[in-house]
Amino acid sequence: MTHGLTRSFCLLRASRLALVATPLLLLGGCISLGGKAPPYLLTLTPDVAPQAGPARTGAAGDAVTILEPTVPQKLRTLRIPVQADNVAIAYVKDGQWVEAPARQMQRLLSETVAAKTGRIVLDNDQYVTAPGTQLVGELLDFGVDARTNEAVVVYEAMRLGKGGATVSKRRFEAREPVTIIEGKPVGEALNRAANRVASDVAAWVGG
Repeated sequence: MTHGLTRSFCLLRASRLALVATPLLLLGGCISLGGKAPPYLLTLTPDVAPQAGPARTGAAGDAVTILEPTVPQKLRTLRIPVQADNVAIAYVKDGQWVEAPARQMQRLLSETVAAKTGRIVLDNDQYVTAPGTQLVGELLDFGVDARTNEAVVVYEAMRLGKGGATVSKRRFEAREPVTIIEGKPVGEALNRAANRVASDVAAWVGG
């Protein structure tokens, strides 16, 4: 009799443990679906930025509003595209962006234009009725060209004058050599190329 009770208690205990363990197993399965985290999360860092200090003021129409650029499908990801040949695209396996490339490029442009021109720079969430000069565009390329071993940034911008009275369009491109297609060196090369593009855009907007 005692043996039977002991066996029943063990079965009941095992059943309870199974009920507790099942959610843990399911949770573990959900976590593993995210895949192994890359060794590096990459970000863009501006070479120049506005200094902390007194507030900058100016007429509303003199501001510059920089909108987030549109991107092709290959850049709608945190991964870094690699153009393997004329038709095939791969991705860098051991590195990805901490934030979407379009948003990072917008922020880099804003910091650089503000620092180099001294003008008040807004984004599409900040201006209300007087956006001043508007800068819209498309980030056409933001990755690696394996055919030339270069990091490539291509940004096509359209500058709209106050009230849309004038329209100018220009394409900016910068390339930086990449010694090895791995996360960190690729991120560093793209950061240099993106800063060169941002500096050229600032000179264009300021002019």
